Amino acid sequence: MQEELDPFKIAQKQLDTAAEVMNLDRQAHAILREPMQTVIVNIPARMRNGETKRFTGFRVLYSNARGPGKGGIRYHPQESLETVKALAAWMTWKCSLANIPYGGAKGGIICDPKSMNPQELESISRGYIRAVGQFIGPDKDVPAPDVYTTPQIMAWMMDEYSKMHGKNEFGVITGKPLEVWGSEGRFDSTAMGGMYVMREAAKLLKINVKKARIAIQGFGNAGSFAFELATKLGAKVVAISDSHGGVYSGKGLDFQKLTETKEKTGSVVTYKGAEKITNEELLKLDDIDVLIPAALENQITAANADKINAKLVLELANGPVTPEADQILFERKVLDMPDFLVNSGGVIVSYFEWAQNRQGYYWTQDEVYKRLDTIITKSFADTLDTQKKYAQAGKKISPRTAAYVIAVSRVASAMKARGWY
Repeated sequence: MQEELDPFKIAQKQLDTAAEVMNLDRQAHAILREPMQTVIVNIPARMRNGETKRFTGFRVLYSNARGPGKGGIRYHPQESLETVKALAAWMTWKCSLANIPYGGAKGGIICDPKSMNPQELESISRGYIRAVGQFIGPDKDVPAPDVYTTPQIMAWMMDEYSKMHGKNEFGVITGKPLEVWGSEGRFDSTAMGGMYVMREAAKLLKINVKKARIAIQGFGNAGSFAFELATKLGAKVVAISDSHGGVYSGKGLDFQKLTETKEKTGSVVTYKGAEKITNEELLKLDDIDVLIPAALENQITAANADKINAKLVLELANGPVTPEADQILFERKVLDMPDFLVNSGGVIVSYFEWAQNRQGYYWTQDEVYKRLDTIITKSFADTLDTQKKYAQAGKKISPRTAAYVIAVSRVASAMKARGWY
């Protein structure tokens, strides 16, 4: 039987697994299997040739039981409603696991941002906000950057929403530039949170981080920051990849040289002094301690999970491991830390940005990192404690299922308290 790779069906299957383990009330389960609100919009945008082109956009509010929706906006030519729905569900669990006062949401536009100039990107960004403006707001749904969207795009969106409401609304969007009251520490927060989780997991596995060998799939925002931060900790990154392929060197790779190569040629594969490898080969390397999938979903599947040799898998991307692969890794005693724990640093610091915007008082970078460390380290400890509790009761569950149990129980409890079921 072919493995299911539809992202939303995967998200539902992960929920179903947790619901069975925790004996979730069937009414709550039914509510949580589908998003609360799905919006599909048409966006007219002026192109460089003077013509107006129509684009399709989405905004999905999965749950607001615990607070306003929270989730990024993606620009991608293969964007789909099913992907956005899955990501909105994962945002719900991510915010709940971190125990911050948000629900989950996500947005996207079907477009090719790499082919657009700044004027076209601004046109489509402002058009998106005009189209979804009635569905978002600082107390309703708070977007943020995601795949191929930037702080500048967030600034345009915040400005458009502010124009619609006749006043500055800095808290409607997070991930903004510092000039319009973004937060210190926001831009490397996803990777920074991942490094805090790696630190805690390494203690558990007795891995010396200063001697750890790491492979990273993906050299975008999260992957590049993870590379830089890991090397600052003393670890050695021996493999890296992007959409064109990857490179490997047992002696370790140079971050500055890789960055320059990527900027000059558009890919890491032209990096000199290293062996070229495929993305698939990177996943299967046998001389690494930590594998960090930081690219796209469905990279570790039932077809290759038995070939993963790392002691620790750190899911910095969204949905890089399928449910079947998760079970295989668990049975093989590979510690796979789930995405909605590992990459929650981005939304945690987005929460800090929103809180700072609302109070008009701003924190230093050190304060942001310290608060992030406290929250994400507690999420890690909560996950392991829940896993141990179930093991003591005779139920062996993976870290992902344990994290789901925590997150789902919190959302279900909020719905119950509000009288939704």
